[in-house]
Formats: sequence, structure tokens, C-alpha cells
Amino acid sequence: MDALHSLVVSFPAMSDTSLEAPAPAKRATVKAFAPTGVRRLALTNFRSYVSLDLPVHAHLIVLTGENGAGKTNCLEALSLLAPGRGLRRAELGDFARNGGHGGFAVSAELETPLGSVQLGTGLGPRADVPVQRKYRIDREPAPSLRAFCDHVRVVWLTPAMDGLFAGPAGDRRRFLDRLVLSIDADHGARVSVFERALRGRNRLLEEGPCADRGWLDAIEEETAELAIAIAAARIETVGRLSALIVETADKDSPFPWADLAVQGDVETLLGTCSALEAEDIYRGMLHDNRSRDAAARRTLIGPQASDLCVRHGPKQVPAAQASTGEQKALLAGLVLAHARLVSVMSGLAPLVLLDEIAAHFDPVRRDALFSVVESLDGQIWLSGADRATFAAIENRALMLKVVPGAIEAD
Repeated sequence: MDALHSLVVSFPAMSDTSLEAPAPAKRATVKAFAPTGVRRLALTNFRSYVSLDLPVHAHLIVLTGENGAGKTNCLEALSLLAPGRGLRRAELGDFARNGGHGGFAVSAELETPLGSVQLGTGLGPRADVPVQRKYRIDREPAPSLRAFCDHVRVVWLTPAMDGLFAGPAGDRRRFLDRLVLSIDADHGARVSVFERALRGRNRLLEEGPCADRGWLDAIEEETAELAIAIAAARIETVGRLSALIVETADKDSPFPWADLAVQGDVETLLGTCSALEAEDIYRGMLHDNRSRDAAARRTLIGPQASDLCVRHGPKQVPAAQASTGEQKALLAGLVLAHARLVSVMSGLAPLVLLDEIAAHFDPVRRDALFSVVESLDGQIWLSGADRATFAAIENRALMLKVVPGAIEAD
């Protein structure tokens, strides 16, 4: 049995009921269990946790504790059940606890519409060769995180995303691709292969006249095919999300609705012709721009240069021009709308991870936020330093206190 197997697939017998949700009699109007949700989370040598075994039989979970206690670490562990590098976009080695053996393990027992499933991921000790992240489903090896998407979807909102609308386009592209990936589990693989093809094209262009033209043609053909597929997936997701936002828009809501569009040359092509025609045109653009791209040392046109354009719907101004509070509320509303779309499109109500989301909202927006998250079908995890921030829902949520290296009932 390898190190990861022994770390992530064996739960001790569940005997501690101190962390279960309040009794149903006290929560008559609130769902005690989410249709899809974590029932137990186990961590080994992950970030600040030497070992954690946490039963969480609740629809709404609130983590409170001092800054640096490990609230975000817990949410980050859950985010690793989704494709990608988690909510911090950390390097693989960063997940391992300082002072540990260099490996880590995350294991989650989930309840899903198809029944219970156990998902595990982690990294063996540094002595293991090769150093490679591993995945298991019900104790059996899985080829990649793609397989997890058949059982769980995850969406999140963190303080680091607060500057999304005024920040660089690259951040919004990553945000957009995360939106797509939560619905289309194959999108991440397409983006990775596309980026690899671009790197290959750029290396060939650096060779100048010595470059293998036949190989360059082949790479550009692959690049064009992937580019159109990526752009089409982005357009479809934004279109469906926009339709849902329009359908559910409430002019009295403290969370303004967002007006969304994807802006880019490839997206423009898809708006004027078929996918096959767009693919041919874009392949011709790559061919014709070889000299310019070689001089720039990068491919200048394509979905790698697109942007997600967001406007404050009620005011019809770019989101970047809205106030800081309006931008935060706009982003929160967008992420929560996306959580609903994930449920509709995938059939899986997602885990929703909201890190420090309520701290900077006024009481009206805070109450509205709690009302919205409680209406979602998926399991909701919220974190914050001040327990008083969650006073309005403390009788309807599993309140947990995070202290360095541990989580206990609050």
C-alpha cells in the first residue's frame, strides 16, 4: 500500500457527534443536509494541519477564528477536489505542511445524488520518485482530477478576487475559464493542450527560416482547432449565465446584476460565421502573422488574449468604474448566480466556498447574502474572523471554531 493510499482513504470510526448540525427541531425551515455535500473531511500534513478528521453533517458551515488560524487552509483543501491548483493557485509543494515529510493528503467523503463517494488526492513524501500528485475514488486510483468532476463541482470566492474587474485581463480570463470548467469538465484539458501548442509554435518561430514549415503548419492547425473550441465554450457559458442573470434579476436586490460579454478576435469570428469557417480563418491569421509573432516572441491573436467584459447592469457602466463596495457586491452576485448555473448544467449542486466574504458588507448586504446562500442546493462553507458577523445565521448553521491546527465546535 503506497503512502497516499494509507493517508487518504481510511477514516476512523465516526464516534464524535459534537460537530454535527443543530437538531432539526431548531432548524425547521432550513435544510439540515445538502443534496450534494461533504460529510467528512480528513487532512494529513496539509498546510497548518498535522491531522484533521472533521464530520460536517450540515448544509451551511461557518468557520471562524483568528487570522492565520487555518480557515482558508480548510477551504483550500476542499477546492482541490476541483481541477486546477485550488483557490490560491498554489504550487503543489506549497500544500505540504512545513516541518512535515513533504507530502500531504486530502480526503473527502461526499454525499451525491448517486450515493456516497470518497475522493482523495495528495502527494507522497519527497522521497517518492517521481513526485506526482495522486488521485483516488473509493480507494481506487483515478487517472486525473477530471474523474472527480463526475461526483463534485466546486465554486469559490476569495478576498484575492476583489480586484478582478480593475485588474489585468489575464486574471479575468482565468476567472472565466474557472466558470467554464465548473460546467464543462473537459475545458481545462483543452486550455492546457492549447497553451502547450502555443509554446511549441513560439519555439518554432524563434528558429526563423530554419523552422520546419510542415511541423509549424501542423501545430497551427491544432492551435486553431483548440482555439475555436475554447472560445465557443466561453461564449456558451457566458451566454447561459447571462440568461440566468436576466431571468433572476431583482431590481431591489443589494447585489447588482452583471452584464457580461467575452471580447476577443476569435470570439468575434464565431459571432459572424460557423465554427469550421472560423477555424479556417484563424489558421490563416496564424500563418499570415508568423513574422509579427516571431518579433513579439508570442502569439498575439487568439483566446489567450481575450477578456471577460463585465458591466454594472443597473448603472450600465464598466464594473471597473463602480465603487469598491459595488464591485464586491457585483462579484458576489456573479459567483452565486454561477453556482446556480452549475447546478442546472451539471446536475450537481456545487460546494460553494466563500472566504471572508461577509466582513466588509454592510448589514443589509450581509443579510441578503445569507438569504441567497441558504437558498442554494449545494453545501455552503463560509469563513470569517469575527463570529458576530454570522449572528443572523448562527442557529441555522454548523458553527466551527478554527484554532491553529484544529477545528472544534463553537
